[in-house]
Amino acid sequence: MTERTTLARPATDDDLDARVQHIKEAAFRIRRNALVQAEVQGQGYIGQALDVADVLAVLYADQLNLRPDDPEWEGRDRCLLSIGHYALALYAALAEAGVIPEAELQTYACDDSRLPMSAMASYTPGVEISGGSLGHGLTIANGIALGLKRKGNPATVYNILSDGELGEGSTWEAAAVAAHHGLDNLIAVVDFNDQQADGKSTSVLSMEPVGAKFEAFGWAVRRVDGHDLAGLVRAFEELRALPDDRPRCLIADTTLGKGVPFLEAREKLHFMQVAADEWAKAHDQLKETSA
Repeated sequence: MTERTTLARPATDDDLDARVQHIKEAAFRIRRNALVQAEVQGQGYIGQALDVADVLAVLYADQLNLRPDDPEWEGRDRCLLSIGHYALALYAALAEAGVIPEAELQTYACDDSRLPMSAMASYTPGVEISGGSLGHGLTIANGIALGLKRKGNPATVYNILSDGELGEGSTWEAAAVAAHHGLDNLIAVVDFNDQQADGKSTSVLSMEPVGAKFEAFGWAVRRVDGHDLAGLVRAFEELRALPDDRPRCLIADTTLGKGVPFLEAREKLHFMQVAADEWAKAHDQLKETSA
């Protein structure tokens, strides 16, 4: 992966088509490697890893300005995973970007591994924060974005959070602070899969209309199908190109277990165990749906 500018780039349809094909291939490998990691333990937050793979592929294969051999580079864009239990997908994305070796994914959640079950900055190169205690990510992102602005650093901060996490009051306190400080270098990415530990997020505590709520807090908002790669690319670039100082929010509507139909169909996907004889089926279905 090469360094990429964070400035919006006008692209011809042909150029965008080529970029989307590249992203599609990256998304397949992220999903495949999420399954590989989960199979090591026989369980994991597989549904979430499969659903967010397209968003991460767009970021790590097309949008982020990174140096894979220097994950602490000061000029890098920061991608914060507030939802630390999505680590399967983040590790696969970091391998796709060349930040960690793909072979290391086989050590997921093993003793002495750099890849714990929930992503932690103290263990893994390229992981910006220790996420998982939901409701903290956007607050941390605010501090990083404000610090970068005061340094004159043009990097963009992306904070990936979930629709269930929107039930945390601290998330909305952070939303208010971001708007107050004009953090136009911050993009909150809401993975809206309508699932949390106790059931559908819209049933447990609905935050709809999510877009209108962020707009009421002073944010610029785009909502897209989280599996529409071209739509995601356009949304990120439109948000970054806005001329005002509002923080930005991209809401991505996603499907748990995306790409593996028998997992998509399971009633509860928050944390799943997959039978020993189901892994081969999962890989086969992923190949079929990605063809």
